[in-house]
Amino acid sequence: MFQPLGFEQNSVLTSLGRMAYYTNSKLPWSDRTPENPETLVFLHGFGGGSSAYEWSKVYPAFASEYKIIAPDLIGWGNSEHPERNYQIDDYLTTIGEFLVQISSIPVTVVASSLTAAFTIRLAIARPELFKSLILTTPAGLSDFGADYSQSFFAQLISTPILDRLLYITGVATSNGIRSFLEQRQFACSSRVYDEIVDAYLESAKQPNAEYAALSFVRGDLCFDLSTYIPQLTIPTAIIWGQKSQFTGPQIGQRFAAINPQAIKVFQQLEDVGLTPQLESPAITIGLIRQFLPLLQEASN
Repeated sequence: MFQPLGFEQNSVLTSLGRMAYYTNSKLPWSDRTPENPETLVFLHGFGGGSSAYEWSKVYPAFASEYKIIAPDLIGWGNSEHPERNYQIDDYLTTIGEFLVQISSIPVTVVASSLTAAFTIRLAIARPELFKSLILTTPAGLSDFGADYSQSFFAQLISTPILDRLLYITGVATSNGIRSFLEQRQFACSSRVYDEIVDAYLESAKQPNAEYAALSFVRGDLCFDLSTYIPQLTIPTAIIWGQKSQFTGPQIGQRFAAINPQAIKVFQQLEDVGLTPQLESPAITIGLIRQFLPLLQEASN
């Protein structure tokens, strides 16, 4: 897998198998990180070919100050890919198990899209694991009563045999990934360059990679996040790409209005789509740096 200079791959064992992660344990970071640094955990979102690569243009910027942990979730990247129809509890459980093993104290989690929505649910259920949350486009994809699983594409991908065929021919190919990134994930297609496509393709072609991807596209992992937002107590900042096609910024604004006690910041970014961490990494880094002390103050 693609990983930045100075990072190496380790893993922990969860109840669904081994979960790979990347951390700043080599030069040039190993002799510069302060003793007993705070931990920043970066969790990628879901889609054909997703992996920790999604945050790889952002997390090195924090490697001289923090212990960085960037995992591939179960079913994605270099982590194990059990042959199963994944459910929401699979990710709530394995992300929780992962956080317990990588830190004995609460951590700040930076997460995106559906995984960010899972993180909110986990922060409600197990607040002792979290110090603060910085989330990009957190959405359950069935929010405020919308039922994604009833959409035409979700119904189409639920057809046996056809689902695997669509994955092999339409997702796990260079053209398929580039087309999706350019047309649906990024606001500006010129920002999709070959390394991004290659990284997504390598993840999408891992053995059994279709199981997690198809569970996501069928809607098995979707839920109404708006019903959980009022219960959130962990200090949170949200970044939302104005041109996110799946869930527009008005969804995020409604989330923020539900619970301003926990959601301290809602920042909309113009001319950015679903993944500002890939499309506009420098701006994303700047915002995370701005939010960290603000959330630190709120958590005290």
